[in-house]
Amino acid sequence: MQTDIPTAAAPAVPEMIRLAHARSAAFGLRASESADLHPVQAGVFSEVLERNRTLCTHALPVMETLYGQIMGTQSMVLLTDAAGTILHALGDDDFLPRADRVALRPGVGWSEQSKGTNAIGTALACGAPLQVHAGQHYLRANHFLTCSCAPILDPQGRIIGALDVSGDHRSQSKHTVALVRMSVQMVENHLLGKLFEGAVRLRFHARAEFLGTLMEGMAAFTPDGRFLSANRSGQFQLGMGLPALQAHTFSSLFGLDMGALLAHCRQAAVGALVLQLPGGVKVVAQAEFRPRAGMALPLAEPMGTPMDVPAARPAVAPPRPAGLSGLRYLQTGDAQLAQALDRVAKVLGRDVATLILGETGTGKELLARAIHHDSPRRAGPFVAVNCASIPETLIESELFGYEDGAFTGARRRGSVGRIAQAHGGTLFLDEIGDMPLAMQARLLRVLQERSVAPLGGARQIDVDVAVVCATHRNLREMMAAGSFREDLYYRLNGLVVRLPPLRERTDLPVIVERLLRAQDGQGAQPAARVAPEVMALFQAHPWPGNLRQLANVLRIAALLAEGAPAIGREHLPEDFWDSQAPAPSMPAPVAAAPARLRQVRGDAFDEALARHGGNVSQAARALGVSRNTVYRHLRAKPPVG
Repeated sequence: MQTDIPTAAAPAVPEMIRLAHARSAAFGLRASESADLHPVQAGVFSEVLERNRTLCTHALPVMETLYGQIMGTQSMVLLTDAAGTILHALGDDDFLPRADRVALRPGVGWSEQSKGTNAIGTALACGAPLQVHAGQHYLRANHFLTCSCAPILDPQGRIIGALDVSGDHRSQSKHTVALVRMSVQMVENHLLGKLFEGAVRLRFHARAEFLGTLMEGMAAFTPDGRFLSANRSGQFQLGMGLPALQAHTFSSLFGLDMGALLAHCRQAAVGALVLQLPGGVKVVAQAEFRPRAGMALPLAEPMGTPMDVPAARPAVAPPRPAGLSGLRYLQTGDAQLAQALDRVAKVLGRDVATLILGETGTGKELLARAIHHDSPRRAGPFVAVNCASIPETLIESELFGYEDGAFTGARRRGSVGRIAQAHGGTLFLDEIGDMPLAMQARLLRVLQERSVAPLGGARQIDVDVAVVCATHRNLREMMAAGSFREDLYYRLNGLVVRLPPLRERTDLPVIVERLLRAQDGQGAQPAARVAPEVMALFQAHPWPGNLRQLANVLRIAALLAEGAPAIGREHLPEDFWDSQAPAPSMPAPVAAAPARLRQVRGDAFDEALARHGGNVSQAARALGVSRNTVYRHLRAKPPVG
């Protein structure tokens, strides 16, 4: 049957769109015909709205936020039910008349059966987010549009609607679909929280700074430990979909008795926990439970004082021997590093802001933690915030906190910001060069006034923090370009220290030994020694990922070398050879990477992605490889389901 796809354009049409065009033709639609512009009857539409009242309640505030992000781009935001009927719409005044001509308005159905290939109908049919651009629409009347849509799932994993951004194809961005997906995730998280309001709820992530953000995992359980539901991030971190998770309990997923968790929740000041996922990844978690009156609860011994959970952890943190301070432990024989550490030691406890410069992976956070460990504030909290990993739309609330109802999607009872959490301790602002310009002004005011005002509140909260910042960027060049405030720069750089990249350091053998010892369960002896020829390769290697890359190379090599007298060339992972200068005597990567290497390497990639909530950039930095390498790994994985 003729699908009305132009022959010349056919090779460029994505497979999902091609199949959608085939379905549209099978429905009897013709690309040249006019679409059905008539909405459902008013009485019927009222019933549709009533059936979807819960969806609308949680989605409308998110729609407003999303519209604020795309306002002025000749676009509109649309919410539909599971059948593709538009429930609500928000849009630019100059675009609404054009949208009305093709019936982009409440009460009109946009299923594939009625409108052919389009973002709403096709996303609902495929159960996946997508963007339909211009001529990819089946009906020619819709070719002026580019539409980005993602289905909305309820806590049982069923499609209950969709969120869409439609606009003039000349002003749309390929990144719009990412905004839509983030907004859908917010809606789904709200629905999960509301449906399981009386359940035991857990929020978790491998990095503590992601708690309270869209990246956090959420899971709900009955008081006796039976699994109820988890959000998308939770399913990703747990490595299972909802059907598989239904067979689990809280104990089987997190390695802790539910009674012990409930005892923890009953404590007056509920702190964070460190739990372990089935794959061995450790996560920082916060639990909440408000039992109904008369509810019988399992009993367990109290857990004692909540664990002191660091806000973030490096990819590999070598154990600190007893009796050695943080700065002394970092002294490994390199002259450049020793000079930097000596300068830091002289200003400890003097209320001098420290700015750490260095390439990605050089150990800036390790130094920040050592500064905190050796300072008079060591008994206080160490709060780390990665300014590059928090979406720009969330960083203000993450840093400064917010009051109840301060903005759309705000958590009930508000949230204490990271700055206030660091009161009495150390605030570590990693990648400060990536902080948005507007946030720089607010941060400067906080540092000057020593107080912070949460969003939506009039009160000022006094804060006493030592500030340590780090960046791999050239802040002076950024100041000249107007992307970093000069007054903030001079507020933060009381002491500037530069960490040398690994390729310039002279203490590589000591670092290798410590990393191997750390990976061997913190034993007294390294898990394996490194053959002299491999150490020579290490010393000649450029190490673009610095310490993170070295730690990952050693981790995989040590696993492959189990039973061997030493780590040899044949045990080095493929990515090590990828960034090595070609040499005739060098073994080919494939020859040095048998099936076991590919499996171990794949496990390392999966673990890094899980630890970083699926963030490819963060996982790549932790592994010391390029993002393209991680993407190649993801493309090579077999499809799920």
